[in-house]
Amino acid sequence: MSRPSVLIVDDEPDLLTLLEMTLARMDIQAVTASSLAAAREALEAATPALCLTDLRLPDGNGLDLIAEIQQRYPSVPVAMMTAHGSTESAVEALKLGAFDFVSKPVPLDRLRELVNHALKLSTMPDAQTDDTLIGETPIIATLKRDIQRVARSQAPVHVHGESGVGKEVVARLVHHLGPRSGAPFLAINCGAIPSELVESELFGHKRGAFTGATSDKPGLFQAASGGTLLLDEIADLPLSVQVKLLRAIQEKAVRPLGVEKEVPVDVRLITATHKNLAEEVREGRFRDDLYYRINVIDLFIPPLRHRRADIPLIARHILLKMADAAHSKPLSLSSDAIELLKQHEFRGNIRELENILARAAALLDGDRIERHNLDLSPGPRQTAPQDAALIPEISQAPPAQEHHHLGDLDSYLARVEREILEDTLQRHRWNRAATAKALGINLRSLRYRLKKLDIEV
Repeated sequence: MSRPSVLIVDDEPDLLTLLEMTLARMDIQAVTASSLAAAREALEAATPALCLTDLRLPDGNGLDLIAEIQQRYPSVPVAMMTAHGSTESAVEALKLGAFDFVSKPVPLDRLRELVNHALKLSTMPDAQTDDTLIGETPIIATLKRDIQRVARSQAPVHVHGESGVGKEVVARLVHHLGPRSGAPFLAINCGAIPSELVESELFGHKRGAFTGATSDKPGLFQAASGGTLLLDEIADLPLSVQVKLLRAIQEKAVRPLGVEKEVPVDVRLITATHKNLAEEVREGRFRDDLYYRINVIDLFIPPLRHRRADIPLIARHILLKMADAAHSKPLSLSSDAIELLKQHEFRGNIRELENILARAAALLDGDRIERHNLDLSPGPRQTAPQDAALIPEISQAPPAQEHHHLGDLDSYLARVEREILEDTLQRHRWNRAATAKALGINLRSLRYRLKKLDIEV
């Protein structure tokens, strides 16, 4: 079996020699070129597994070579070598389709990681999105193609869309279809962690770094080494942590609390939020330099009401999952029920659809969900003016005619408690801390109630 080859384009002889020796130790053949013209000749002679190019070349710009390779040799990943701290050039390269970038002087450990990730792409089968992203509408077909495209890159990805549209599903697909699929995928909701603990969660800490730090703890950047880290609701990060996150992205290294030296990390970063980050920047709540750095590749997930034709497929998929979990026969939906669902606004998107179907299934006697079983309110539940408005409504005794269906008082109270929790969660975008505050209970009590009622958040 022939050795894989890497095309290195740079006009520094000493660097070419160093990279050639490093690749030889990895049993990889290095093909060198000191100009754009020489690089074009090498590409015509043989297709490499990876192209590693400098930004500045005697007869042109490395960015031009990236664009040309993207057009003529789309299967060849390209990595850019940039001057240390040249963030703008690195971001521009990534936007043009570069697989990754590395700063000069080139750290050899970082180079080996980059090459290994790139070589995995050439041995991977053609990427196919799996059935976790349900839908056949044109807007979803386009999203699936975009996911397949960005999965090959190592560039930061920003996923945005309303709450409940499936941002983590898309992030997992990007990870699953890329060269890091065999490594960990970790996700963290930045808005669900107390601000004073976020830095420790992300970057880790040393024993004694602060009160309560009784042992060393690796952060999520280290725990996700070789894989992908999803920072959900990144707009909720405190500004002080945003500064350190920016450095971690640019330097590909983190400094745990209480540690003097930075620790190299190899992580692909995906961020997500339901907020408008550009607006957050204008309002001074989010750093513009961090926004510029994480928003290299943008994936927008449309709300459910913008793809109503997909609702029957998604609903059936949800019912199948519910049946698998309960080890029972899947429930079906009548045509009238499907039409009612297609007319609903779904301000809570897929998460709201899941709750509606779960509620209908819990109260169903047969095996078919009809229109009247869906119990859809005229407007979206989360638009109620305030949480207190729930109290008069649910504090009334159940009407006499409902006694036969509700059973004993315990089951009725459980049903009411579930509705209160689900409605309040929806209105507060499924943020547990905000929900607990609105209900006047602590987080521990909320977690207990969610677990008791088997409500997933």
